[in-house]
Amino acid sequence: MSKVKSVQKKARLSHALKKNRRLPLFVIAKTKRRVTAARRRSWRNQKLKLHSQKNLGRRG
Repeated sequence: MSKVKSVQKKARLSHALKKNRRLPLFVIAKTKRRVTAARRRSWRNQKLKLHSQKNLGRRG
C-alpha cells in the first residue's frame, strides 16, 4: 500500500478502524454475554470496498 493517501481515503480507513473495535468489557459483563459485536470485520476475510481515483472513471 502506498504511503501517500488522499484525505478522503484516510478518513474512510480511520472510520473503518474505529468501527472495528470490540465491545467494552463492562457491556459484556452487564448483559451476561447476550450482546455480541455483529459488525466486526476480519482483515483477512472481508475487505473494505475502497476505490482509488483512477478506477472511478473507468467503471462505466
